[in-house]
Order: sequence, then C-alpha cells, then structure tokens
Amino acid sequence: MDYDVIVIGSGPGGYVAAIRASQLGLKVGVVEKAELGGICLNWGCIPTKALLKSAQVFNYTKHLTDYGIKHSGEITADLPAMIKRSRDVADGMSKGIQFLFKKNKIEHLQGFARVKPGKKVEVTGTDGKVTELSANHIIIATGARSKELPNLKQDGKKIIGYREAMTLKELPKKMVVVGSGAIGSEFAYFYNSIGTEVTLVEFLPTLVPLEDEEVSKQLERSFKKAGMKILTSSSVESVDIVKGICKVNIKTSKGNEVVECDVVLSAVGITTNLEGLGLFEAGIRTEFGKITVDDFYRTNVEGYYAIGDVVRGPALAHVASHEGIICVEKITGMHVEPLDYSNIPGCTYTNPEIASGGIKSKLANSPTQHQGKQVPQVQKTALSR
Repeated sequence: MDYDVIVIGSGPGGYVAAIRASQLGLKVGVVEKAELGGICLNWGCIPTKALLKSAQVFNYTKHLTDYGIKHSGEITADLPAMIKRSRDVADGMSKGIQFLFKKNKIEHLQGFARVKPGKKVEVTGTDGKVTELSANHIIIATGARSKELPNLKQDGKKIIGYREAMTLKELPKKMVVVGSGAIGSEFAYFYNSIGTEVTLVEFLPTLVPLEDEEVSKQLERSFKKAGMKILTSSSVESVDIVKGICKVNIKTSKGNEVVECDVVLSAVGITTNLEGLGLFEAGIRTEFGKITVDDFYRTNVEGYYAIGDVVRGPALAHVASHEGIICVEKITGMHVEPLDYSNIPGCTYTNPEIASGGIKSKLANSPTQHQGKQVPQVQKTALSR
C-alpha cells in the first residue's frame, strides 16, 4: 500500500482527519483539486467573516459621536479594500494548512480523485497525468457547493453565488438576495451595511426558517430597521436581464411584483460534491445525494469512509472536523463514542447574531435521519448586541 490513509478533500473535515491520522502514526496523503483548506477556509466561513467584520466596524463609524469620538469628513466603505483584506485572510489560513501538513509529514497530492475498487484512488493531476494510489483506508471529504435552481441559473456576473459575492469589483446599488439561510442572511447584512439597497426573498414564511419563530421575527425587525426590503412566503419565478439591469419577477403572497437590481445573489442552499468520484463503480451506497455511513463514518464497502457535508447531518465546519477525528480514531482501534447530533453548536453572523445549541422545539423540517437514527433539530436564540 502507498499510504495507510488517503483523504480526498482538504476542508475542515479532511485536513483535521489527515492531521489526526498522522499524529496517530499513520502515513497520510491528501488529494485536493483546489486550495488547501477547502471551501470553508477559502470561499466560505473564513473570508465571509472577514467581510462581516469590515461591515461591523463600518457600522460602528456611523455612531462615533455616540461613543464620544469626534471626526471630520465623510467615512465611506471601500469594497475592493474589504475584499482584498478578506482574500488575504483566506490566503493566510490556506498557507497555515500547508505548514501543518509539512509539520505532520502529510503528503499533499494536487489533482482530482476518483475512488476505485480494491482500496485504490485514481488521481488526475493538474497536468492531466493520471496516477493510481492505494491505501488501507480511504476517507471521502469532498464537501459541497452552491445549489442552483432551474429558474435561477448562475452566470457569475448578474446572477451569482457566494464565491462571486465575495469578489465583486464594484459595490452594487441594488441587490436581490434569494434565500435567507445563514449564507443569504449574512451577505444581505454585509451589503446592506455598506450601502447596497437589498431585497431579501425567502420562500418560507419566516427568515432563517430553521430558527424558532421569535428569532426569525427579531431578525426581520432588525433587517427592516436597517433599510432592507423583506419578502417572505415569496419565490423568484424568473430573472430577465435588460440592458444590464436584472428584472426579478417575484411571486409574493400579495401578488406578483418586479424588483429591479444590479445583481442577484442565489443563496438557496448547497449540494454535495459527489460527481465523478466513482462511487457507483466502487459499490459505495448513496441516498438522497449523500453517502450512507454508520456511526463511525464507515460506508458499506470495507476500507472506505465519508465525513462532512457528503453525509447526513448539519453542514457545519466544526461538525466535519469532529467527524474526521472520530473516524480516524476508530480506524486506529481507539475507543470512541459516536457524535451526539442533538447538541451541535451553530451560529449566524448577522445583527443580531444567532447562536444555537440543544434540542430544537420548532421542527421547520422533519428530523434529520443520520446513521439510521433520528437526529433532533437544534434550538437557536438571537443575541442582541
């Protein structure tokens, strides 16, 4: 065998699993087709929080006199500078993963991985060269990407996803955000804070629909007070682009209306990265777009495992990391307990912020099925500043 463990994907699940495996004395290789750190460190959790911090500081400057601070001249938001800071933070984190890999003697294999029967992985490098590797244990941690609706196809310019939202060259005067989950709400808050006129569209009756009703209502009040237009129980039927202007056709509970804007941000959820992985050929079972695993992340095929967004459960970075640790420690024969999915902390970085933990009283969705067990939803509360 070339390795004891091959990890496919270097996000918070993959790189944590790789480091833990190395710490336990295993020879580890990590296959990553893009930047080390995955979506979270490069295009998700980390750079978005850097942008949100800029928005928070900018909001503070609007109230300097309230804090006894005098200033002269206008204070303005510089979107390109905010984005540069965000990208610098993300680049620094990715380089940190490189350092950790070197420190823990983990081999980084650049390319696209495809699992094969017999505990083998085929890696297609950036130069097109194909290499076949073998390992006693193969962990799939390929994460997820922005979901596209059939009537809201992203073109990367006028209809964008979260990646483009983090790298816009100019501040839009008007923006429609579709979806009010964590991604949609955070970007709506960011752009509204720095001067964009934001319309937030949510298909369900409340914003952040997985939260308790009082949390949703408090967030809606705060967003409206900040100047956002909120359309709940509404859906985007189509987007017509006329002379560079997006005409967004929205079906609301009161009838249809058209909202004009410069850009539409689609934030309607995520979909797992399973295409081209060779799961069917390797005999690995999937269900509803997720890889089926047991309490210790073992698939139905011996020697193959899956963690993070590609398995059922909350699509959260710290969940993926903990799953990776449990998976690897079980592989090495350690005594480990399954992850308690009824006590997962979570947060949404809006204003007010939303923090979570414990059993959820409002079942916005049916209880998640994970590893054959019912997973209680979590209850969240708004934290006013």
